[in-house]
Amino acid sequence: MGESTGWKGRGALLVAHCAGMVDLVALPVWVGSLIAWYGLDPLRGGALPTFFLASVVVSSLFFAPRFNRISGKVAAPAGFAIAALAFFGIYAGADDYVMMAGLHALAGVAVGCSLTFTHGTIGRSYRPHRIFAFAGMALSIFAIVFLGSMPKLLSVHGGPMLFAVLAGIMAVASIVTMLTFPLPERTTEDATAGFSRLDPAVWAVIVGISCMSLIQAMMFSFLERIGSDRGFGLEAVAGVLFTIGIVNLLPAPLAAWLERRLPARRVVLAGPVTQAAIVLVISQSLTFVPYAIAASIFAAVIIFTHTYAFGLLSRLDSSGRAAAATPAMMMMGAAIGPVLGGALVKAFGYSSLGYAAVVIAVLSFFCFSRVPQAAVKLEALASSA
Repeated sequence: MGESTGWKGRGALLVAHCAGMVDLVALPVWVGSLIAWYGLDPLRGGALPTFFLASVVVSSLFFAPRFNRISGKVAAPAGFAIAALAFFGIYAGADDYVMMAGLHALAGVAVGCSLTFTHGTIGRSYRPHRIFAFAGMALSIFAIVFLGSMPKLLSVHGGPMLFAVLAGIMAVASIVTMLTFPLPERTTEDATAGFSRLDPAVWAVIVGISCMSLIQAMMFSFLERIGSDRGFGLEAVAGVLFTIGIVNLLPAPLAAWLERRLPARRVVLAGPVTQAAIVLVISQSLTFVPYAIAASIFAAVIIFTHTYAFGLLSRLDSSGRAAAATPAMMMMGAAIGPVLGGALVKAFGYSSLGYAAVVIAVLSFFCFSRVPQAAVKLEALASSA
């Protein structure tokens, strides 16, 4: 039995996942603080988190192939420690834009390193699907606490407090992972697999989930704006955003419970189709009720589907390298989605987001359809466990 089967090892992985994915939670507050408190225009304010996200992608792409050559017990806490120092540097008074951009990029590289080894270690656990589901649930709880407390902290202490909080989160993650970060559970039989080429089916799943992440970021960036610009009212739209946070608590534990009840291949094939249908409703709806229902369940679709896709990758690639590249898959969509969505909305209006989602979803569905053996392997292992 490996260390990550114990509560300390699993706890360290959950803490590292929440810290590493903090941008998915903090992005609206992040951009808003840079504009409101640092006096940046929307383009320059939005560019700083983009520097962070792009650096996470580059870092993950660099470290994922090297997952089996570097100790995660060293890389994970070191990355979080460097990120904590970078964010603290911004809090301490780095108001020059070039310096702020450099510190954002440094934090992204560091977080990308830590998150890569976190996801790679989850991928090489005996139950990657279940642990990744718990990580998703932990992130949803963390999001509610973070978004519930940050507006008040910012109103009292000002925008720099955001970076103090981010630095604190990274510091806690560094300490926790330094003390209890687990070793991969599957080690001996996988040692030679870390240097072989990835199967084409693995690449198909990677592209498929990357496409879903792109749709997610593209639509989510304009979810609030659609509701406001179509006259649904500030309170009503705020209620929808709160409902999203509550609904997002459900898909991860549901995916864990249904792990052996729903075939993984069917789930990943249904994911992009469902996601595109929901985006069409949101982008085309001129009345509140369809918009509210679709928006409330929108993020839940990718959380549920990605849990199955992560388990699928972990079974297809025993080396853990594909699972380790999860940050690149997610952050690439987060970095490109807002820019692509903004260009489409500016040129063709909000309705174009739905049509673009359909096109990207077709590509995602095609990629997932190219991995028929994935379901066989996953189900065979699950039934024998």
